[in-house]
Amino acid sequence: ITEEKFRLTPALVNKNSYRYLDNYITIDKGEHVGIKEDFGVISAKGIVGIVDKTSAKYARVLSILNTKSKINAKLKQTNHFGTLGWDGVHHNIVQLNDVQDLAAISVGDTIVTSGFSYTFPENIPIGAVESYQLNDTKDLYIINVRLFNDMTNLRHVHVINNLDFKELQTLNPINE
Repeated sequence: ITEEKFRLTPALVNKNSYRYLDNYITIDKGEHVGIKEDFGVISAKGIVGIVDKTSAKYARVLSILNTKSKINAKLKQTNHFGTLGWDGVHHNIVQLNDVQDLAAISVGDTIVTSGFSYTFPENIPIGAVESYQLNDTKDLYIINVRLFNDMTNLRHVHVINNLDFKELQTLNPINE
């Protein structure tokens, strides 16, 4: 992570759900240390989620194990990108959707953040390809990704503040 563009704030997980369709994590840092909505949250092994609500001393994180979670991600080796979501089935498998059928994919390939959003810098680890198949129209892949993080055992995390967030939003107000 580039020092000039991103600031990391360490935090501890106070609460973590992973058994529901809409899972959230609570961390022990909030507005008093500059934490805001749409900041990314990572651990030493990869992405955890995105801050969606804050108070003075705490923040709630929309877990990657939340069916509302959508994160831009890519195949590290080829840079083919798609949208990372969760189908609500397994706590260690998420899905990378909408990857072009031209992409060369192999089981075990690494999936990382694409850098196409203001939330996460490029190449933050997410997981490895577990399996893949073409969608119903046979033009896009659905890739099952085994997470590097054990989402049932989170404690130490870092909150990512993109120092250029406000400037980027003035150019393109939609954070996708």
